[in-house]
Amino acid sequence: MSTDAMREYLAEAYRLAYYQVNDPYISTSALADAKGVSAPAVTRMVQRLRESGYLEHEPYKGIRLTPQGEREALLEIRKHRLVERFLVDVMGFGWHEVHDHADDFGANASEMLVERMNILSGKPRRCPHGEPIPALDGKMPRVIDYPLNDVAVGQEYLISRANTHDSDKLRYLDAMGLKPSMRMVLVERAPFHGPLQVRAGDALHFIGYELAEVLRVCNEQEFEMA
Repeated sequence: MSTDAMREYLAEAYRLAYYQVNDPYISTSALADAKGVSAPAVTRMVQRLRESGYLEHEPYKGIRLTPQGEREALLEIRKHRLVERFLVDVMGFGWHEVHDHADDFGANASEMLVERMNILSGKPRRCPHGEPIPALDGKMPRVIDYPLNDVAVGQEYLISRANTHDSDKLRYLDAMGLKPSMRMVLVERAPFHGPLQVRAGDALHFIGYELAEVLRVCNEQEFEMA
């Protein structure tokens, strides 16, 4: 039986692998960075997860989840993202506040309680940050989007997600009204990693290169596919 800590590691491993193209393997160093823990701590947990049948280790490739580990990861991710939606949509928290709260709240939330949160939140398809919410049967929608830094100037896009949990960055994006499902146009991109100018509604905003990297956009059809 998996523990809360084991499920959190499995969920993080799944999140890291999700946006890789045709590569289910991740490195233990990437997992350590994502969890903010030491390499020895990850090594010990990876050993526990491997012995429990939740992941496999391939020399020179890294680790990947087994089908059993993937199921555990997806259930943990679903719970976390539904709790985030409930905290934002029903309880009125800001999207910059909910990541850690969802970890704390979700650790003690039963499946029945989480499904009630799902209903009260309107059965959302994405978390407040735009990440997809797995279905109850364990199927994860596939998101197609691109860093704002990489898309063409002069075209309209929908904001797909904010690929960060940094509260200062999320608060700044929120102040500009740049959140998932919002329409925006990339007006201009300064050379040499300079700022980007975007228009959302009638407002013009300047976004630094680093912040633009975490803001992912797509067209309307791609947004609806997730």
